[in-house]
Amino acid sequence: MADAIARKPPRIDACRWLEPLPAATRFSLRGGDEARLAASRAFGVELPASACRAASAGGRSALWLGPDEHLLIAPEPEGPALAAALAAALAVVPHSLVDVSHRQVAFAVQGPHAEWLLGSGCPLDLDVGAFPVGMCTRTVFVKAEVLLWRTARDAFRIEVWRSFAEYVVAHLAETALERPA
Repeated sequence: MADAIARKPPRIDACRWLEPLPAATRFSLRGGDEARLAASRAFGVELPASACRAASAGGRSALWLGPDEHLLIAPEPEGPALAAALAAALAVVPHSLVDVSHRQVAFAVQGPHAEWLLGSGCPLDLDVGAFPVGMCTRTVFVKAEVLLWRTARDAFRIEVWRSFAEYVVAHLAETALERPA
């Protein structure tokens, strides 16, 4: 487990369109259907089998990142118990389970201009018709790789490597100065 200094999140000031999200436990799970089903039972959320979808329950979320890859997100205090439960459930199933909690930070971009703000640096069509609520995917924002998840019609969760977080937020803040009325 990374030490506390390495896990300290970058400074991100909240405003009406940006909210830093609490520290979280994150696991990268790789494995086939048997691993997905076993992890679903231990995690308490059915891991999506459909491409680019997310599922949530009880403060935990599972995001489909590839045919054999999911990102599992839970409140930070649940980390040790969750790691033990997942390890036990997956003990006889071929898989890879890696704690990546220290790697990323998350923040929400929300409000009526969320699509416009994110569209300033993201090549995807973020219209709700093309990128509906519950959809998630890896993409780029300007020059940083991010995981983008639409959590509501006018809200997105961005997972970004902590070393790129200030860069992403700075670009969003600069863009927000030009937002339409």
